[in-house]
Amino acid sequence: MTSPERGIAGYSGGGRLANPVLAGQPDSGTFSCRERSGGNTMLRRALLVAPLWAPAIVSAQSLQDRPIRLVVPYSAGGVADTVARILQQKVSEHLGQPLIVENRTGAAGAIGAAFVAQSPPDGHTLLLEGATSITGPLAHRGMTFDYAAMPICAQITAAPYVLGIRAGFPGDDLRGYLAEARRRPGEVTFGTPGVAHIAHLMGEMLQSLADVRLEHVPFRGGADAAREVAGGRIDSCLISESSFSPVLRGERGRVVAVTGAARRLNLPNAPTIGEIVPGYELSTWMMIFSPPGTSMPIRRRLSQAFAAAVTDPRLRGRIEESGNDPVSAGPEQAEALWRSEREKLTALMRRAGLVAG
Repeated sequence: MTSPERGIAGYSGGGRLANPVLAGQPDSGTFSCRERSGGNTMLRRALLVAPLWAPAIVSAQSLQDRPIRLVVPYSAGGVADTVARILQQKVSEHLGQPLIVENRTGAAGAIGAAFVAQSPPDGHTLLLEGATSITGPLAHRGMTFDYAAMPICAQITAAPYVLGIRAGFPGDDLRGYLAEARRRPGEVTFGTPGVAHIAHLMGEMLQSLADVRLEHVPFRGGADAAREVAGGRIDSCLISESSFSPVLRGERGRVVAVTGAARRLNLPNAPTIGEIVPGYELSTWMMIFSPPGTSMPIRRRLSQAFAAAVTDPRLRGRIEESGNDPVSAGPEQAEALWRSEREKLTALMRRAGLVAG
């Protein structure tokens, strides 16, 4: 069931959406005898009006036979865009109608998200977004829309990040890394894809739980941070596995830990941070958001289509190659995770002084 905490407009739960055409009108079972006194006049009027509002009810509960737009609010070629295009064909096949991936970039994802938030709630305009749906509004006040009012259809991926260190760093594992950070408080540097990025918060969480002080160095993207580690200009970085892969291939650095709850199959010697620092676990994820007011039947239909794609054996490997784990979670599960992550990330943002006034 949709949580009222997320404030989804126009949706009252149970898959029933209020019909705007009938809002404020008496229910058909409440006509008085006086209203009925004209013989069959009221019945004839009802039959004439019914065709006008019936399509509104149908369209609110089911997809129409036309293309669906999946808005990716980031540049083509990035991780989110890659995942969207991996799933595109299978989702289209399952729905029996085209899914078009559309890149609408700018303002750290807010431009694309605003476009979807202002679209009709008919299931034909969707948003692929991650933790920015939580951190963005906290870091930047004055947004013209509210992610919390956008019903979630599905979670499609989860992905831990890696803590990578430069070659020659004194300490070849996580314990050694933390020991060096304690020996030189505030001097060991860690790069991320940007201020208030999920990776930045991963670093804040590590400092809090491990009782160390690191120096944050923000970049424009994970690839930039990886390049600086490879060049020995910063000590470490918290970025996606795929972004750090070139450093590993060039033997210019190594992974000392992963941020998720379990070790990675292709990085068996890298422990989770939680194995060394109790209570640590933080991953990123991708979800499919819809415009405010999108009904539960439409959300479930879309969720089934994305589930069919992420569980397709032919696509799982490609998703994993992008550094993501395929996830098949419906509206209720995804909403619950979003609320839990909002609580956790808000606390981390406040600790780091990243919440806008």
